[in-house]
Amino acid sequence: MTDCTVTTRVRQVNENQCHMCMPLGGVVALRGVEHSIALVHGSQGCSTYMRLANVEHFNEPIDIASSSLNEKQTIFGGEANLRKALDNVIRVYQPKVIGIMTSCLAETMGDDIERFIETYKNDREIREIDIIPVSTPSYNGTHTEGFWATTRAVVAYYARPTERHPGINVIVPNISPADIREIKRILDLMGLEYTLLPDYSLTLDRPFGGRYQKIAPGGTSTAGIARMAGAQATIQFGLTCPEPLSPGLFLEQQFGVPLINLPLPIGLDSMDLFVRTLHDLSRRPVPESLVLERGWLCDGMADAHKINAGARPAIYGEPELIYALAKLCMENGSIPAVIASGTQNSGLVGLLQPLLKDALEEPVILEEADFVTIEEAAVRKGANLAIGHSGGRYLTERQGIPGVRVGYPIHDRIGGQRILSVGYTGTLAFLDRFTNTLLEAKHGSYRRLRKEEMLNKKGVSNAKA
Repeated sequence: MTDCTVTTRVRQVNENQCHMCMPLGGVVALRGVEHSIALVHGSQGCSTYMRLANVEHFNEPIDIASSSLNEKQTIFGGEANLRKALDNVIRVYQPKVIGIMTSCLAETMGDDIERFIETYKNDREIREIDIIPVSTPSYNGTHTEGFWATTRAVVAYYARPTERHPGINVIVPNISPADIREIKRILDLMGLEYTLLPDYSLTLDRPFGGRYQKIAPGGTSTAGIARMAGAQATIQFGLTCPEPLSPGLFLEQQFGVPLINLPLPIGLDSMDLFVRTLHDLSRRPVPESLVLERGWLCDGMADAHKINAGARPAIYGEPELIYALAKLCMENGSIPAVIASGTQNSGLVGLLQPLLKDALEEPVILEEADFVTIEEAAVRKGANLAIGHSGGRYLTERQGIPGVRVGYPIHDRIGGQRILSVGYTGTLAFLDRFTNTLLEAKHGSYRRLRKEEMLNKKGVSNAKA
């Protein structure tokens, strides 16, 4: 075996980018706070785009307010529009929490959002509604950074010194509602008291209720967020989270809550690490049901290994997810051909080097990547599988590389909000999707390739005759 040399390439110009805008991630995170609504301080088109992107992925009605800036406000400032927007949101929705995400336009104009909010609350004598500003210009980051920035802003707004308690904090990245429900199920099985943030497992994946509700029930309570400052520890699935945006690091630095940064519990090794951590915190034995689920995963890995060894996947998406998926592929004998993120400076190279040091083939790692770059690398490295969100459909359409949908956003399939990938159960479900996609590609093309081979041979024979 030889040491793997990792290639990192950053494009200065993005074509068909591999990420979405920063406030869009903030909108998703805010849906995980109880009785909240997002207000985008920017043009009407920004909030319309975000509503559409989220509705297509989560298949739920999602209201996002807008201050509707136009050319006039670009010159004279957007305070008057923001005040009108806040008046309308409070009158129509009656929220308890309003998160204000700034767009590129508002940030370029230099609007002082914190002063606007303070003046507005004093003028309206508002005391019972929390208004939280979050700086989310897309030229400063992707939807991944927007998600983390909003989660940190919420924690910083509510967390206050409080008495120590035996509960723990669990902070999740942008994962599916189904994944959040599975993490909560595992925490419940381990008998732990916890506050999970952001919890959009119900707000973005609602059971059919027959009647539309302007603000969906569910989400982490603000009282629970306030108690995070007194927890015995914080588990954050955020190895790639930038330190200035880390909610767990904020709690550790400001309130002395120990931070345990873990990879997403996808794959045998990462899930085992999560279970050991919960065992150490709870001092309770691991439930038999989890032991059985681990055994089923091991059995599935043994069944599929001979097939997966032939996979050379191109993995792309948000850095936290693709790191977890790369680890999972390596566990199952699949050496990634390409590992790509639209996020800049994610730290992926440093995290992946130990995993790939004994790899027989050299993968390509891309940061701030677009799908032009990803496609070029996938073809050059002989990728035969694409793993990630809907942006990768071009790899199938143009290069015939079959895809496995996972992550955010998924617009060309239904059920993106129900895709389960975490835990022993979720890992096995993903492994089945992964393996079956390989098998379908193999069996679906075998007869066609054989026919082409026979026709070519016949053509050669005729030519000789």
